[in-house]
Amino acid sequence: MNAVADESARLLETAARAAKAAAGDLARAPRPAKDRALTEAAAALRRATPAILAANEADVAGAPGLTPAFKDRLTLTPGRIEAMAKGLEEVAALPDPVGHVLAEWTRPNGLVIRRVAQPLGVIGMIFESRPNVTADAAALCLKSGNAVILRGGSESTRSAAAIHACLAEGLEAAGLPAAAVQVAPTADRAFVGAMLRASGLIDLIVPRGGKGLVTRVLEEARVPVLAHAEGLCHTYVHAAADPAMARSILANAKMRRTGICGATETLLIDAAIAPSLLPALVEDLRALGCDFRADDRAQAICPDLAPASEPDFGTEWLDAVLSVAVVDGVEAALAHIRRFGSEHTEAIVTEDPAVAHAFLDGLSSAVGMWNASTQFCDGGEFGFGAEIGIATGRLHARGPVGLEQLCTYRYQVIGTGQVRPG
Repeated sequence: MNAVADESARLLETAARAAKAAAGDLARAPRPAKDRALTEAAAALRRATPAILAANEADVAGAPGLTPAFKDRLTLTPGRIEAMAKGLEEVAALPDPVGHVLAEWTRPNGLVIRRVAQPLGVIGMIFESRPNVTADAAALCLKSGNAVILRGGSESTRSAAAIHACLAEGLEAAGLPAAAVQVAPTADRAFVGAMLRASGLIDLIVPRGGKGLVTRVLEEARVPVLAHAEGLCHTYVHAAADPAMARSILANAKMRRTGICGATETLLIDAAIAPSLLPALVEDLRALGCDFRADDRAQAICPDLAPASEPDFGTEWLDAVLSVAVVDGVEAALAHIRRFGSEHTEAIVTEDPAVAHAFLDGLSSAVGMWNASTQFCDGGEFGFGAEIGIATGRLHARGPVGLEQLCTYRYQVIGTGQVRPG
């Protein structure tokens, strides 16, 4: 390793060892202490709003040439800071998952066996551009008894530092170790590599960002990874959809915030309803600034739509662009999603319950929705208070990752003198 990598490895080991010690304290911390840390941090965020906005303004100014979607993810507003503060308070109000008895049974020999939730330990969070992740991830890790090392994108270092200062205030007020929530002491990319190699020091890596980041983490990690793949989300408008509902849902699912992973990237519309409804859907979204990439059948209905190439249907636009395909029924919609999707979130709009259940049961995606916007795929909207990310893998957790998903379990066996016969 070169000198920079050596220094990053040294910094990571120092941070991780401190986090490991803090995690031991947090695992035994009573709920009132954890809740106080969160509520005090929320109050600190509100007091520090001017300073956080100034830091964020400097971050945005220091990153020229941003796409509109990237700039939206990076930018903080008073409303978004207030949402962070409310998120901390909402997490504080949730039940403490640590020590929760998940199952209990008694064996014929009288042994009582309990499966009990416990923290994972030290979590390494690697994320890009969205400074609010600093607060969301810290809140969930703290409440679930985990220490966390946060490594945000270099473009958001000032914002993250200002938010972290508020979290540190909360920890201090509650008498909890400061090392429970740490931000990377360097923006050098070598620190990410050190995190990925920190087997025995970090228990779980959670990447949250673009395809390049997630790919690097999956390729290099020597630590278990809770992966967040692309958010290539679909909305399928079935022949039995209510037209007004379909128009409202699609406009929100695509254009509410185009740069988040829950934004719809592809519209699938049933051939039976496409001639009458697709022009209105296009008109609605075009008025909101959306552009389109359409297959041949959609172009035949709306000739002014730009043609879609096959790779377009596998593209997470994260922008005001929508891919459009006309399909023949629910099975064709599911086949398209299986071919091009990323197993994140899919929605169906229909008034036919049988079709809706066929769609939901036929998905392999982490989240399926019926008559609702894909942008509801969010930990806060699920009642988790916040989320550390959206898991699209098949192991440990799927969908929005909240408190329960940041716990593993252990067994407690209670006897009355039993010995195992020879």
